[in-house]
Order: sequence, then structure tokens, then C-alpha cells
Amino acid sequence: MPLLPFTGDVLSGVCFVGQLDTHSLGIFLLLPLCIYLAIGALFLLAGFVSLFRIRTVMKHDGNRTDKLERLMMRIGFFSGLFILPSVGFLACLFYEYYSFDEWMIHWNRSMCTKFSTPCPLPRPHRDDQTPIFQIYMVKYVCSMLVGVTSSVWLWSGKTVVSWRLFIERLQGKDAARSRATAYV
Repeated sequence: MPLLPFTGDVLSGVCFVGQLDTHSLGIFLLLPLCIYLAIGALFLLAGFVSLFRIRTVMKHDGNRTDKLERLMMRIGFFSGLFILPSVGFLACLFYEYYSFDEWMIHWNRSMCTKFSTPCPLPRPHRDDQTPIFQIYMVKYVCSMLVGVTSSVWLWSGKTVVSWRLFIERLQGKDAARSRATAYV
């Protein structure tokens, strides 16, 4: 496929790797994202196995495990909020990867008569020759959700207090008094 002067997404206009070349999409996006997601899932699984072992040892010793269980639930919740959009984004990219060439041939065939350009050779008929708009919207939402869930993890009560103390310190307010009232 010849390079066009623009490489933005036809729907949103956002420039992105592999928008007009399925080879680039596969090599520079799909392959690394699949590898990183698999490695991340393995590390997550190893971490949960270790946390469950620590929890079991703590329970046998008679220690309280409330904070550890709360941490495990938080890690599980946020990892689910991170993994599900990542898998959705990957699924949408695979959909584009496998269908993009057919879409372009269909589009070229529909435009060649209008603009008197040479038409591509006819290919066997396929029913899904146009992209599904909703899948593109899911792709955009999933790409944004990964960042949103990552930022939500950071904003706990302690983080807000730390930022407030930092801003008060920049403004020259008494940090010792603020620290004493912040944790009450």
C-alpha cells in the first residue's frame, strides 16, 4: 500500500501507529501489547500467590490480616480495571488488523467509478466489508480507561493529604500544625 501524506485515523483523525498499514500494526502494536499483557498477568499471578502464602502464614501465627486482605482486594480490583480495557483494546486492534485490507479494497472499489481511477480486481464477496462503528468507539473508550484506572489508583486519602501538605508548604503555612490536624 502506498504511503499517504496523512496517517491519521479516518474516524477520529488521531495519528497512531499502524493506521494505514496492517504490518506496522501487527509488529509495533499487537505483538508488544500481547507480550506485555502476558508478562504482566504472570507477574500479577505470582504476586497473588505470594500474598496468599503470606496471608496463610499470618493467619496460622494468629496475626490480623485485615490490612493485607484489603490490599489484596484493592490490587485485584484495580488489576481487573486495568486488564479488561487492555484486552478490549487488543481485541479491537485485532479486528482492525484482520479486516483493514478488505475495508480498503471495498472503499477503493466504491470510489474508483466516482473518480475515474483504476478499480481493484474483484475479490470473493464478504459480508463485513465495512467497519463497525461501535467497535471503534469501544477501542477509544478502552484506550482511555487504562489511563483513568491508573490515575484512580494513585488518588487515595493519603495522597490527597500529602498533596495538600505540599501545597501548604509551598505557600509558607505551618506544616507541623497542618500535619497534626490532617491525620485526626
